Amino acid sequence: MLYALLCYNDEDVVWSWTKEQDDAVMAKINVVREKLIAENKLGPSLRLLPTTAATTLRKSGVDPLVIDGPFAETKEQLLGFYILDVADLEAALAICRDLGEANPGGTYEIRPVALYFGDERKASA
Repeated sequence: MLYALLCYNDEDVVWSWTKEQDDAVMAKINVVREKLIAENKLGPSLRLLPTTAATTLRKSGVDPLVIDGPFAETKEQLLGFYILDVADLEAALAICRDLGEANPGGTYEIRPVALYFGDERKASA
């Protein structure tokens, strides 16, 4: 079953890390990623830029409203996500626990994926 593992954290904290701090966290996360790759459980994973780089299109009436920033103001922001291919929710929770040990702070939301379209781009020759 496919699960989206959504990673939330305080972006002001994460984006204030020094390069050395960020590299140390990413090295710990990469240990978990390499294990998932070896087990053929990891799909795409992305790190999002801060919400200050976001644009939101809000459908309201006839003309959609385009605004700067995130969809919702929250204490934690969606900073990235993984697509997991695992047997069940318990397996996804185990991965969340591993990532939680590697990454200081934050919250992980696990959501089953109902429909997934893979990368449709053609490989460059």
